[in-house]
Amino acid sequence: MKTLVVFMTVLLYSVTLSSQERITLLFVGDLMQHQAQIDAAHVSEGKYDYSSCFSLIKEQISQADLAIGNLEVTLGGKPYRGYPMFSAPDEYLQAIKDAGFDILLTANNHCLDRGKKGMERTIQLLDSSGIRYAGTYKNLSERRQRYPLFINRNGFRIALLNYTYGTNGIKATSPNIVNYIDKNTILQDIQSAKARQPDAIIACMHWGEEYQSLPNREQRELANWLLQQGVTHIIGSHPHVIQPMELRTNGTEQHIIVYSLGNFISNMSKANTDGGLIFTLQLEKHPLPQPIRPSYIGQSQTPLPDSNPLPFPYCRVSYCGYNPVSYTHLRAHETLRHL
Repeated sequence: MKTLVVFMTVLLYSVTLSSQERITLLFVGDLMQHQAQIDAAHVSEGKYDYSSCFSLIKEQISQADLAIGNLEVTLGGKPYRGYPMFSAPDEYLQAIKDAGFDILLTANNHCLDRGKKGMERTIQLLDSSGIRYAGTYKNLSERRQRYPLFINRNGFRIALLNYTYGTNGIKATSPNIVNYIDKNTILQDIQSAKARQPDAIIACMHWGEEYQSLPNREQRELANWLLQQGVTHIIGSHPHVIQPMELRTNGTEQHIIVYSLGNFISNMSKANTDGGLIFTLQLEKHPLPQPIRPSYIGQSQTPLPDSNPLPFPYCRVSYCGYNPVSYTHLRAHETLRHL
């Protein structure tokens, strides 16, 4: 009997170790539309074509299990305008979907550029396109139903959070909701996410200072606080330039921090704004059971749970890397770099 218990324990470990699961997430920075880009996409009366914007990177985006981008425009309808009050043609969203994006982040400083109508129309078009989103909501009831955003894919459950530092002084009209960076709200959302036992909690933060190549003190402090509260990984946007990335390890814990991915689709001309990063994060897990060690009580042979079990399931970063992308040259560099 003793031999049987030990054999079954070893067999159980070998089976679960062989059933390793992986998921690949791809993140890009700001999906913008300046006036020159809107004009360039115009093909006929009232028609726009954005297919060329994604043609050279569509394959890479589509290969990811989840592709996530920051939608830093509204889809507020005509008249279509670029900076400073963005409203992109509806065809832009269709091109984003056709490129392979699964999720768009909507909490950013331009999400209210067209006010209540623009924000609600953006949400309506996202819903009708089948692209999921996080960050803005028509009302509290919808936020409660949809947020945190949970994605179930490849045997993983990922919780996605999204917040912005502000909305350029424009206030959301009741009952609309924009996720602002507020620690009390964020903590409640993290606790809500934890209650459903996700494999990872990823916070996408619209933060920092524009055109600054290093994160400021507020970004660093907030990143530390988020990790302390239970966030697993952090992806940043807003500065329009690339900022540093970190891979932090603490025992078995691993945390990715990308302070800013820079621009992805844009027409900015300031230094270092002519591109950004495609960041790839691969997670894997072994769905290990809680270790069981044979313990013997009297003449019986009863396996008892280990007093110090491993986390279940065990999820770690198996790979992370990035592609620099320059829209000036309309190509993605071939070199894939690793953290």
